[in-house]
Amino acid sequence: MSRLKVLLVAGTHGNEVNAPWLFDQWSETPELINTHAVQVVPVIGNPAARELGRRYLDRDLNRSFRRDLLRCTSSSDREVDRAKELLRLYGPQGDRPCQIAIDLHSTTAAMGSCLVVYGRRPADLALAALIQARLGLPIYLHEGDQDQQGFLVEGWPCGLVIEVGPVPQSLLHACIVEQTRLALEACLEALGKVSSGLLSFPDHLVVHLHLGSLDLPRDDFGRPAASVHPQLQGRDWQPLTAGAPLFLQPDGEVIRFKGRDFPVPVFINEAAYFEKHIAMSLTSRELWPLLKEWQEALQQIAGS
Repeated sequence: MSRLKVLLVAGTHGNEVNAPWLFDQWSETPELINTHAVQVVPVIGNPAARELGRRYLDRDLNRSFRRDLLRCTSSSDREVDRAKELLRLYGPQGDRPCQIAIDLHSTTAAMGSCLVVYGRRPADLALAALIQARLGLPIYLHEGDQDQQGFLVEGWPCGLVIEVGPVPQSLLHACIVEQTRLALEACLEALGKVSSGLLSFPDHLVVHLHLGSLDLPRDDFGRPAASVHPQLQGRDWQPLTAGAPLFLQPDGEVIRFKGRDFPVPVFINEAAYFEKHIAMSLTSRELWPLLKEWQEALQQIAGS
């Protein structure tokens, strides 16, 4: 058995129920996840929120791994305490250290199966490229957003998010479970081969680089003054052109896109982002060569 330990986290948000349900099934037949020459450690990220069917208790756990929060010794936020506990148990210097973290999520947006990478850590990009080469999944590279920081996988030397949708919050959906399983198995298989030194890397990867986010138009009281336009709803990953409809006001007036051509919207009308004042994020689709140093970074972490 490889020395590589992979932390699998489900239920980082307590009302995303499909990946945790998959973990429940694996608890009955653990051999299902130990077939890829890596040691897998499955953990429910926020069990207290899962028990209540809520996204979180005090603050978003997937925004609670900021260094300033982790350094605080007197936090009253239960999610910050849980972030510290996860790092104490499974972090690189933890009691049962893992080198890689895979965080499993679902979304109400029509994202299909995709990968989310935070920043440009070489090992993350190499792992994402391997999964993309196997399954063709789009990669959303999130960076440069000062309002969205402290993501769980950033606490480990390598990590990424597997995101699957659309599915309503708190709804168990067989297709979402199966898509999650397929993406996760592709990830574990790739890591097993990297750890064994048996895998060749692709020459390039396609990334969707975060440009910024748009909020719904709002009135003087901060309430939504328009909704996502029906012609845009459900069209994640489809490039926008100048004049494309974005929002629809109650009087029927259409607010149209006025930016440069061909940004690609993602997480359109994600329910959980309403509180974050994000109606969608815009990205730039780019083809990047897979650099040798990225491969070497992942190989070093995986122990090959």
